[in-house]
Amino acid sequence: MPQNEILLFILFSVFIIALLALDLGVFHRKDKAVSIKEAAGWSIGWIALSFLFNLGLFFWVRNNTGSTAEATRISLEFLTGYLMEKALSVDNIFVFVLIFNYFGLPSKYQHKVLFWGVLGALLFRLVFIVAGVTLISQFEWILYIFGLILIYSGWKMMKEDSVEVHPEKNVFIRYAKKLFPVETGYDTPHFFIRKGDRLFITPMLLVLITVETTDIVFAVDSIPAVFAVTRDPFIVYSSNVFAILGLRAMYFLLAGVMNSFYYLKHGLSIVLIFVGLKMLAEELIHIPIGVSLGVIAVVLSVTVAMSVVRNKRREQM
Repeated sequence: MPQNEILLFILFSVFIIALLALDLGVFHRKDKAVSIKEAAGWSIGWIALSFLFNLGLFFWVRNNTGSTAEATRISLEFLTGYLMEKALSVDNIFVFVLIFNYFGLPSKYQHKVLFWGVLGALLFRLVFIVAGVTLISQFEWILYIFGLILIYSGWKMMKEDSVEVHPEKNVFIRYAKKLFPVETGYDTPHFFIRKGDRLFITPMLLVLITVETTDIVFAVDSIPAVFAVTRDPFIVYSSNVFAILGLRAMYFLLAGVMNSFYYLKHGLSIVLIFVGLKMLAEELIHIPIGVSLGVIAVVLSVTVAMSVVRNKRREQM
């Protein structure tokens, strides 16, 4: 890895750690429900920060390479990866709503669970990205496997009528219950509590385990999808990070209206199939990054618009 890119990784990691510390240590020190107004403000803030980062990335690349074309290409790759990951993270929200309802998690604790869930997701995705880069560098044919995974995932998503969660079948939850007794109720915001000489786990930890393992499943789709856009590990990781950082705010903004986006799942499935086919056909047909960004943006915009029209027609019936 070039020295400049190593420095970029270090600076980026310090920046993200500072943001997370500021988030939990300053802005969300108290356990409370997040209002829609607050969630909207945070969502706008995270999106604005992502675009500012992309602008900074453009100038960084241009100053280090002297090429505006190269800087533009990198910026478009980040933007495409970010948009795709942001859209795919909406699908996570469907599942998070089901998980929180299943466990009866109070709204005032949901931000804390999502915070630690996001932190775990960042670590796991870094591992997946490093593994993916290593595999691609050693076995380039693995890209075809990634392409097939994306096509299958897109087809499966399109065929699914509903999503269900089954935490009782989660092997990690069963193992945690064997190791520790479980405290009932949500009388404490902690993941562990001590009673006498015994250490108990709380339902909060079970919710967190379910969120983390669910995100790992989602990462199987999202990480290969970004590799269809770029092979640069920093772009893959940074686009993932910014999409995930805004996930908590987006959850509180959209959780109550997720059923309104009826056709969004179809749009996401089309996006997955598109990037999968792009990955499979790359040796035969080169699709410029600008075209990929346009296709993804159009598909998502059309499916959201179709959902809005559908909702208005249903209201008029």
